[in-house]
Amino acid sequence: MNIRGSLALPAVLSFVMAFGVGCSDKGNDVSGEAPMAYVTNQNGGVSVIDLNTFEVVSEYDVEGKGPRGIGITKDGKSIIVANVDGGDVSIIDRKSGAVTKHIPIGENPEFVRVIAGRAYISFEPASLGGPPPKPGSEEAKKLEEEREEDDAEPAKIAVVDLEAGEVADEITGGMETEGIELSADGTKLIITNEADENITVHDVATGELLKTISTESYGHRPRGIKATSDGKMYVGSIEYGNKLVVMDENFEVVRTVDTGEVPYGLSFNRDGSRLYVALSKGRALQVFDTSTWQEIARGETGKRCWHFTFTPDEKNILVACGRSDEVVVLNAEDMSVVKRLEGFKMPWGVVAYPKSTGSLDSTWQ
Repeated sequence: MNIRGSLALPAVLSFVMAFGVGCSDKGNDVSGEAPMAYVTNQNGGVSVIDLNTFEVVSEYDVEGKGPRGIGITKDGKSIIVANVDGGDVSIIDRKSGAVTKHIPIGENPEFVRVIAGRAYISFEPASLGGPPPKPGSEEAKKLEEEREEDDAEPAKIAVVDLEAGEVADEITGGMETEGIELSADGTKLIITNEADENITVHDVATGELLKTISTESYGHRPRGIKATSDGKMYVGSIEYGNKLVVMDENFEVVRTVDTGEVPYGLSFNRDGSRLYVALSKGRALQVFDTSTWQEIARGETGKRCWHFTFTPDEKNILVACGRSDEVVVLNAEDMSVVKRLEGFKMPWGVVAYPKSTGSLDSTWQ
């Protein structure tokens, strides 16, 4: 494990002082500016959408290659974008769109989670790029053997101190680490490791591996991971298993839930009564009642829709659909299509400001 420095007490204190534990902040904007959504385009930059009109009003140049993961600071000053083909992150002034800094991360940085003055960014030194081989295929077996023979380096989570503008720590994950979540008290980091077929729990302060939850019996490739605001429930999506894994506060699997085809991005609504699941091949956003785990709605999306965000007023949901180059706006109540925005360049991630809940963000954090 490669740990640079210590985040022990400062990390927890920073977390609590920034927003409290399990708080419910409506994220109301007192500046009077229109609410906006920010979309990364893997073959472009960041598209800015006015959430009053659902129109693209600006494009930000990230000055990097292959922007994917995106996060936004709680104060709304900065947008953080992971450039998968450039090995760095771009720090962007949210209002002006100007890049204020580039921070080197490592090979293939992808998923971004911004919480309490720090950005947690997954990067994969052993990634080959492009779609992974089909689970169980000869190609997949060969890749696994080659990685073992070469003693391939596992993925890591770079912990970026946004005030200092530098990587403060690295936490070692598994092979092809994808989703990132933090516990409600800010002391534990929960990540999904696609190629290792597991979910792991780490101590934020030291990077120590605390627990490994195998997902192999439920299917292949765990991808998304999300927690309720009270930290009583964690849910992971098993992409090639068409399942959700539901865990309690001790990270014990308490049940599985069948989903539509190829689930990835996840988000609870504010009170945790509903869970929204992006179905990549199912071309839909699926909604579950978390008291019964019955499907209660499904909204039509597009091709390869991985990530989504609620609007700050929670009335609508924006879904980034990479292979149909569109962002689909859904009514959050009945899941009907409100609008389809076209002309994007392989959109990957989407977040909103004032801060809103979604597959890449949580209002309570």
